[in-house]
Amino acid sequence: MDKIKNQFRSKAITISIVQITFYEHKNFSGRNYECTCDCADLTCHLKSCNSIRVESGSFMIYEKLNYSGDQYYLRRGDYLDLGDWKGVIDCVSSCRLISMESGLFSMRLYERIEFGGQMLDLVDDCPSITDRFHLDNIFSCHVFKGNWLFYEHPNYQGRMYLMRPGDYKRFSEWGGRSARVGSIRRVMDY
Repeated sequence: MDKIKNQFRSKAITISIVQITFYEHKNFSGRNYECTCDCADLTCHLKSCNSIRVESGSFMIYEKLNYSGDQYYLRRGDYLDLGDWKGVIDCVSSCRLISMESGLFSMRLYERIEFGGQMLDLVDDCPSITDRFHLDNIFSCHVFKGNWLFYEHPNYQGRMYLMRPGDYKRFSEWGGRSARVGSIRRVMDY
């Protein structure tokens, strides 16, 4: 019986709570709001956001309500001010928890809307879409497995977009302002 209790205790210790805390002022000061899941409207809890602490897990934060506007990927760490997550305004209005997938990652990219044109499969990170596939734009895609980040420019620079498993018939469905995708990275617990 003691052996079973010890096994249960050791498994309970490895469970960590996923949490992100938003602060109204820089350096983790002022009012704060703790969040452990998706939140479509943070504005009812805080007027502004100037620092963030991610205790564990990974989150996508959004400039606007209901997971829209500019997006920023945050993983475990301290973000003392806007510059730490490359934000330009102090408006963080929603956040989404990103589940960590283990195992394989898989997506199919298309050069035209509604899954038309040349089709390309991807299972790993791609620092330059142009160098690897000789394309500058991705108009639609199927994400089969895993969570991914699309970046506007090569080498994981510029605006980013969270791509969760599902079908995206056109770039506007993932929040893109254009079909420009310069690089793609798997969301992993690095």
